[in-house]
Amino acid sequence: MRYGQLVMGPAGSGKSTYCSTMQKQAADDNKTVHIVNLDPAAEFFDYEPLVDIRELIHVDDAMEDEELKFGPNGGLVFCMEYLIENTSWLEEQLGDTDDDYIIFDCPGQIELYSHMTVVTDLIKILQNLNFRLCGVFLVDSQFMVDASKFLSGTMAALSVMINLELPHINILSKVDLLSKSAKKQLDKYLEPDPYSLLADLEDDPWNEKYRSLTQALGRLIEDYSLVRFYPLNIKDEESIADIKITIDNMIQYGEEEDVKMRDFDEPEAEDD
Repeated sequence: MRYGQLVMGPAGSGKSTYCSTMQKQAADDNKTVHIVNLDPAAEFFDYEPLVDIRELIHVDDAMEDEELKFGPNGGLVFCMEYLIENTSWLEEQLGDTDDDYIIFDCPGQIELYSHMTVVTDLIKILQNLNFRLCGVFLVDSQFMVDASKFLSGTMAALSVMINLELPHINILSKVDLLSKSAKKQLDKYLEPDPYSLLADLEDDPWNEKYRSLTQALGRLIEDYSLVRFYPLNIKDEESIADIKITIDNMIQYGEEEDVKMRDFDEPEAEDD
């Protein structure tokens, strides 16, 4: 069995930082975690990728092609579809080592996960390579301390969860960058109560016009009861460890390892 995380989220949500942080945490535990860069538009990340999609295709290839002439978003979609069409390259790069633990750093384009099929196709390919996968959806906590944006982020997370059909965890990243007052306000968003959030929108002129729509979204979140967010502070070792343990439990990492036995000498009987 092989293990993997698909790290997703909007652009700027801190996916690459998350990947390198999880890799360093694993190294501190004497575990080896590799990272695969699947973002063809990536310019910088502070880890050494095991596989880099840019060696196969770069977003500039699609944007500068005289026939294709894609924009940034269309170029990203084209690159991911090109990867799916060249699965032999990915299989060769990944190898076939058992007990691999690989984090896949995915592009920051929400459409790829919310309703398109390209990522679900990638999931099937990886599962056929004996990967047990978990979806990790990151949202920048700095943009989630207001009720309207939180409802939007929650709906995005819910759509990704339903579309991908994987064990899933939602993470609020960059908690270390929040002010003290914002951190206090964040507590009520970790396990969201849609009705209390809707109360925060009572004075919003936009919500006055679309109150029924907002209430319907709140009921949808409440009825599914699937969305919960975990805070991640990369400066707090306990926060990082909690996230890692949660994910490892979801993908059952390490449960198939043989139990290590150690022989002990029988204690000598003491004289009466």
